[in-house]
Amino acid sequence: MSGLVNALAILAVVALVIVRQFRAQQISADKRWWVLPAVLGFIALREPGVIDAHHQAEAVLLLGTELLIGLATGAGWAWTTRVWAAPDGSVWGKGTKASVAVWVVGIGLRVGLFGVGSLLGVHQDTTAMVLVALAATLLVRSGVLAWRSRTLHPASLQSAAYGDGVPGTPWKERA
Repeated sequence: MSGLVNALAILAVVALVIVRQFRAQQISADKRWWVLPAVLGFIALREPGVIDAHHQAEAVLLLGTELLIGLATGAGWAWTTRVWAAPDGSVWGKGTKASVAVWVVGIGLRVGLFGVGSLLGVHQDTTAMVLVALAATLLVRSGVLAWRSRTLHPASLQSAAYGDGVPGTPWKERA
C-alpha cells in the first residue's frame, strides 16, 4: 500500500510542478535552491529497491540514464522558461510552450526507459526512479534559473522611451 501512496504523492507533486510553471512566479535568489532536490535525492537513494540485485549492471545503467534524462529535462525546462526583472528588482519566471515540449519529451523518454527495463527483466522501483529523476530535474532547473536571475538588471521605474536623451527644439512662443 505504501508504494501506491508514494506513487500518488509523486504524481501529485509532478502535477503541481507542471501546473505551477505556467503562472508567473518570483524566482528566489537565496542560496538554498539546492536543498529540496538534495532531500528528494536522498529519500530516493535510501530506498532498498533502487538497484535490482539480480541485474545490477542493467539497473545501474537504467538509473544513470534516468539521471541523465532528469538533468536534460531540468536544463531544457530552465532554458525555455521566460525570465524577466520587475521594476522593483524582483526576478520572475514563467514556462512557455517550449517548456511543455520539454516535459512531454522527458516523460516519453522515461516511459520508454521503463519499457526497456521491463524487457530486460530488471525489477524497477518506480517510486525511487521518479524521485531520482525529479530531484535531478529540479536541481538543474533551480541552478540554471538562479544563475540566469543574477544576470538580469531591474527595469528602471522611468524606463527610456524613444527619443529620450535627444535634445529637442527650444519652445517658441507664437503670436
